[in-house]
Amino acid sequence: MIRVLLADDQSLVRSGFRMLIDSADDMETVGEVSNGAEAVATVKSRPVDVVLMDIRMPVMDGTEATRQITALGGNTKVLVLTTFDLDEYVFAALRNGAAGFLLKDALPNELLGAIRTVASGGAIVAPSATRRLLDHVAPKLPVGGQRDTSPLDGLTEREREVLMEVARGANNAEIGARLYMAEGTVKTHIGRLLSKLQARDRVGLVLVAHECGLLD
Repeated sequence: MIRVLLADDQSLVRSGFRMLIDSADDMETVGEVSNGAEAVATVKSRPVDVVLMDIRMPVMDGTEATRQITALGGNTKVLVLTTFDLDEYVFAALRNGAAGFLLKDALPNELLGAIRTVASGGAIVAPSATRRLLDHVAPKLPVGGQRDTSPLDGLTEREREVLMEVARGANNAEIGARLYMAEGTVKTHIGRLLSKLQARDRVGLVLVAHECGLLD
């Protein structure tokens, strides 16, 4: 069973998520908290596989809670929930180790699928959501010649092409079709990118690509 902790300051939102999660055969809600500090304390006190983390909460926001949970070094994954009114905080949460982000208006099967993905060690980078998020935070990132592109120096041309597709939100099958390569080859390139760019997952690759201005 995937053990899920709900962190949101709105009880009605938590209730809705709990009903959905508990209806699935392979997951269960192991707790509800209304702020980030309680989320951190809960993760320290009991086994939690995935935290559904709201961003704007009292006492401690989701960004700081994500940082502290990640710093614990355990197996707990954080899935950030956003309505895109505070995207810069979502970006910070991703940089602090969140396994991905999801819109609060996502369909039930999308939410359950996202939980399963991050619980298994994957990352959630929805193409449309990624584009909207990064468009919003772009003014807060270094621009033009000010951007540090040195992380890309060691990449081959093919690796840059794969990284660009990852940054656009493409999955392995889509990347293979666009770049005319087998999925196994795509996985190999992504593995090399993770190593060279010192990123822990696809979310990290997306952030590096955008911070370096690869898609400008």
